Amino acid sequence: MLLRLTLPIAATAAVAALCGPALAATVVVPPGGLEAALAAASPGDTLRLAPGIHSGPVTVSTSVTLEGEPGAVIDGGGRGSVLTVLAPDVAVRGVEVRNSGLSLFEQNAGIFLGKTAKRAVVEDNRLRDNLIGIYVWGADESLVRRNDVAGRTDLRVSERGNGIQIWNAPGTRVLDNSVRDGRDGIFTTTSRRNVFAGNRFERVRFAVHYMYTDDSEVSGNVSLGNNIGYAIMYSNRLTIRNNRSVADREHGMLLNAANGSVIEGNSVLGRFAGATSDSGEALPDSDIPRDSEAMSDRLRSGTWKCVFIYNANKNRFVGNRFEGCEIGVHFTAGSERNAMTGNAFVGNRTQVKYVGTRSLDWSEKGRGNYWSDNAAFDLNGDGIADEAYRPNDVVDRVMWAYPAAKLLMNSPGMQVIRWAQKQFPALHPGGVIDSAPLMAPPAGPQLAERTAP
Repeated sequence: MLLRLTLPIAATAAVAALCGPALAATVVVPPGGLEAALAAASPGDTLRLAPGIHSGPVTVSTSVTLEGEPGAVIDGGGRGSVLTVLAPDVAVRGVEVRNSGLSLFEQNAGIFLGKTAKRAVVEDNRLRDNLIGIYVWGADESLVRRNDVAGRTDLRVSERGNGIQIWNAPGTRVLDNSVRDGRDGIFTTTSRRNVFAGNRFERVRFAVHYMYTDDSEVSGNVSLGNNIGYAIMYSNRLTIRNNRSVADREHGMLLNAANGSVIEGNSVLGRFAGATSDSGEALPDSDIPRDSEAMSDRLRSGTWKCVFIYNANKNRFVGNRFEGCEIGVHFTAGSERNAMTGNAFVGNRTQVKYVGTRSLDWSEKGRGNYWSDNAAFDLNGDGIADEAYRPNDVVDRVMWAYPAAKLLMNSPGMQVIRWAQKQFPALHPGGVIDSAPLMAPPAGPQLAERTAP
């Protein structure tokens, strides 16, 4: 009886095994055979690209892994997107992808992840001479990691694409990439729950450009010598932590209609602070744009604004260092209910630019910020200055409104006005006051600690 029951069960198992899916295969693809290999591939297969030139454009419509052996190149021949991924769970690793088309309207990219390419992994690739380097177009939960992306230097900035571009791809992570020579390093719009961490940006317009992307994180990135480091616009509930801006020309950080976010432990090192490249060389400043507002008809010799806060509300700025800029922080356009505590403002020509009648206290629970130009005393030794710090006065407001008045900066009349304000504090206009300024700068920002996924 036992034998009769066992035999049918064994037969059924054998039939099921014969009818089940075949084991995933690893196929070595010689130059010229990529399109045919993709057409013949089954889900789970690995296509290993042999050294040499593999012609594109090609489309990946099956869930496979593309792995490049050293010297493997996919060349788009200047037409369309070099590699278009439309299947879910595709991985692209270790390949050089180059020479896409040049149509911004058609979104030509080196690697294009379409809406159906969910959970894609794009890592350890080299992208050269593409319009857009990597475009994540609605591919949720994708991972873009350790890629080396260089854009087109033969195009004007307005004609270039972005190094890495995200559109409506919730959960996508962009980690540890190197991006240079494009329009923006990372440009994201209409997305959420994204993480951009550990990336490095050089020779681009904006290192990170945020538009309509909520509930996300920007941490541990480095922007070196770009036009703007971190441009955060129309986005809410972000964590912006432990990023560096080194010698960016216009702004280290810009917040425009960015609300309910935490900006913590970031460092903006302007050109006035003697910023250098990682190799110790002085950064060139021949391309520093003119600042018509502050410097009139001459070239500016340093970073314009460490941070520009425009119509941004309910944010917390904690433990940041803003150093060596024309203006430490420019605060304007009705920004409300922002907390500013534990930050260091060091060696900026103007620490704060704020034109308004409302008084703002930049301290919290008895702890304010460090100001390098605050000649204060601390008689009880608690680390808090004995008097409040006011970064601006009537003379500053006149200079901002009428730049030509700088000619009178050292005139007897200006000196009398400043003397009167010291004697009669009620003469001070509304503006920023730090009621508990720190006597020493807080400990410097630390690099972000992030667990590798």
